[in-house]
Formats: sequence, structure tokens, C-alpha cells
Amino acid sequence: MSAPEQPMPSLASNHIRRCPVAAFQKMISGKYKLRILWDLQDGPRRYGELRKSLLRGAEGAPEIAPRVLSRELKALAQSGMIARKDYGVVPPKVEYRLTPMGRSFIPVVGEIRKWGARHLGGERLGLAS
Repeated sequence: MSAPEQPMPSLASNHIRRCPVAAFQKMISGKYKLRILWDLQDGPRRYGELRKSLLRGAEGAPEIAPRVLSRELKALAQSGMIARKDYGVVPPKVEYRLTPMGRSFIPVVGEIRKWGARHLGGERLGLAS
């Protein structure tokens, strides 16, 4: 009797494991992740504070859906970029903060912002600080 066949890993999943750029891209993919990380650089923020800060500099942009923000926060926590602290009180109090890994990424986001300001007309984009 032969051993059961193991499914072949997809070419895409092999590529992500071997390529740091692809792994990084998968980790930070999403419309709001970079902005969330940037907003957490000054210290812990609560859910409502993050939601409000995502609206800064986004003239005419629709409000972020709570489900979307929750999903982005959960993904960032699972990737180790942020930590979630639930105080276990009513009404709920939950804070999000950068982990050391997330903090080490802030200079990269800063360089992305500088590049955007130089090449995409930062004044026109209304970049929030």
C-alpha cells in the first residue's frame, strides 16, 4: 500500500516563501495597512482614533467600513506588526500599538511617503503627517 499523495504546493506559495519581496507584499497588501502603521508610530491608538485618522487627508473618500478596518487590524496583528491590548472593560477598550517589528518598518513607510511627495505631487495628494 502506498502513502497517500501529498498535494503539490502551488507555484505562487513557493514563490512567496522564497522571495522576500513577495512575502512582504502579501503581508502589507490592503488599502489601509501602511496608513495604520504610520498612524501608530506616535503611540497606542484606539479603534475610533485609527478610524478618524484614516479619514485625514482623504478628501471625498468614503468612510472606512468597520468590517474593513477590523480585518486590516487583525491581519497586522497576525503578521506581528502590531499588538492588540483588550482591557476587558465595558464599554470595550482596545488599544493597538506597534510591535518592535512594526516599529522597525516605520522608516520604510517614511521613505515611501518621501518618494510619493517627490514623484506623485505630495501637495496635490494632501498627504497627512
